Amino acid sequence: MSEEHLDLRAGRDLVLRQLRDKWASLAVAFGAGLSWGLLRLAAPIITGLTIDRAIVREDHGLLVRLVLALVVVVALQAAFAGLRRYWAMRTSYRVEADLRMELYDRVNRLSFDYHDRTATGQLMSRGSADLHEIQGFLVNIPINSAYLLMAAGSFLLLVRTSVPLALLAMAVYPFVFWLSVRFFNRLEPGTERIQAGLASLASVVEENIAGARLVRAFGREQHEIERLHRVADDVHRDSMEVVRLRTIYGPLFYFLPGIGQLVVLGFGGWLALNGEMTTGQLVASLQFLSMLVWPVQSLGEMIASGQRALVSGARVWNVLKEEPSITEAAHPKHLPHGGGEIAFEGVTFAYQDDRPVLLDFALGVPAGASVALVGATGSGKSTVARLLPRFYEPDTGRIFIDGADIRELRLKELRRSIGIVFEDTFLFSDSVRNNIAYGRIDATDEQIVRAAKLAHAHEFIMGLADGYDTVVGEQGFSLSGGQRQRIAIARAILMEPRILILDDATSSVDARMEEEIRSALREVMQGRTTVIISHRLSTISLADQVVLVDEGRAGATGTHAELMRTSQRYREVLGQTESAVAS
Repeated sequence: MSEEHLDLRAGRDLVLRQLRDKWASLAVAFGAGLSWGLLRLAAPIITGLTIDRAIVREDHGLLVRLVLALVVVVALQAAFAGLRRYWAMRTSYRVEADLRMELYDRVNRLSFDYHDRTATGQLMSRGSADLHEIQGFLVNIPINSAYLLMAAGSFLLLVRTSVPLALLAMAVYPFVFWLSVRFFNRLEPGTERIQAGLASLASVVEENIAGARLVRAFGREQHEIERLHRVADDVHRDSMEVVRLRTIYGPLFYFLPGIGQLVVLGFGGWLALNGEMTTGQLVASLQFLSMLVWPVQSLGEMIASGQRALVSGARVWNVLKEEPSITEAAHPKHLPHGGGEIAFEGVTFAYQDDRPVLLDFALGVPAGASVALVGATGSGKSTVARLLPRFYEPDTGRIFIDGADIRELRLKELRRSIGIVFEDTFLFSDSVRNNIAYGRIDATDEQIVRAAKLAHAHEFIMGLADGYDTVVGEQGFSLSGGQRQRIAIARAILMEPRILILDDATSSVDARMEEEIRSALREVMQGRTTVIISHRLSTISLADQVVLVDEGRAGATGTHAELMRTSQRYREVLGQTESAVAS
């Protein structure tokens, strides 16, 4: 995704949409910021009057009143500054939170094919670093708007004081504007590369942490460190390019307005000496000019922050614009009553366009029956299990459950009717109880314990420190592979699904434990349609029927004993898989 196309206008529109939705709180922040800016303009006026009408004329009473007025103005400035900061931060954090929820909602709704091609670290970067850049820019919008108002007002008041002085002071600003445009254009490519690099860096770190056990098992720590160094060096190189640009342009944003200050001080001082300007007016003019200078001096940072926010908005938009490839029909149907009859009719499917995994695949499983799919690695067995709950969509052909085309069914009903135990068991960093009840959160303790007993998990769970309330480590790695798999089986059993899919569900247990689980599965499978994908003869024997999946097609069908007698290919495949398991 580092080479993705970024539409900065789309990123801008995304941020603007959020701001329109928060117009009320943003208006309060703007109002407070503009009030603060107007009060800043009042301070130089009062200061000039204090010098000319109170100090020079030695009017003690007026001096006290003007000083008190200045105190009130400063106090109001502080109050409005606090209001501006609170409402600006409230708005920006609300935008960040809403975008994060929108992003998380979209990521959770996207189909498996999107996650197949997108690194987890890239998505994590969108939801953290990119959204933080947007928030950091938005929080400064009210204050920057106040600065613009203050700068415009300062210029008008400077003109009112002395037109020649104002024009001389502003002579450098057309060049400042040209400099700003040039800086923005040169900054954009480097900013895009940095943020893409940071996302790649997050991906490397995420993979390394998630695969920490594998890295150490193979002694690849140094390789992973060097890999991270390469990505980090790329980010450092791009960051230094941006630093060089800011080093060149940043001082100019300070130097050029400084020339204007020298002009006001020199020419204004000459006017004051010649009686064409009072001392108070000169002091006020210098203060007005400083209000023009500060926004210009911070212009480089504002441009850099805005550029980062635009790039981040475009990167977030690239995720939000994605649509799930698996969607419900316009008028989805309820899953019909039935026992879980399955039918694949002429199904062809490919993960990559030119490499079909299933080719004109046909399979029928009667309600309540069990079938074992046996085939060589890459033959398409597990793909059958992924197509049934519509994790992927067939390129051609149809799949039916109890006579209903699964594309016409409500997606949640379809998936809740199918219990799946994958070979790679995933557990959340949560209690054992909540992991088992993940697919049925309203389950009672009695139901959870019953499911655990059927999966032969109850005994080891009760031996844990806090029993069912024991919190397992990240991905359940504090448990053994067999323990994790038994919890996964209990999780599937608890759902009481119409169809049960066991995708190498006993691959991580030893022979003794497999026998115990098989005896439990026999009970669970009674009257429930079951699809078994396994390399083990002992697990295959649970099925009423065995189907040989060969080169994407359903081949020989029968019991294990029948196929051993009649199918040479079945004997070859079974011999290969048994050898692989044994090794």
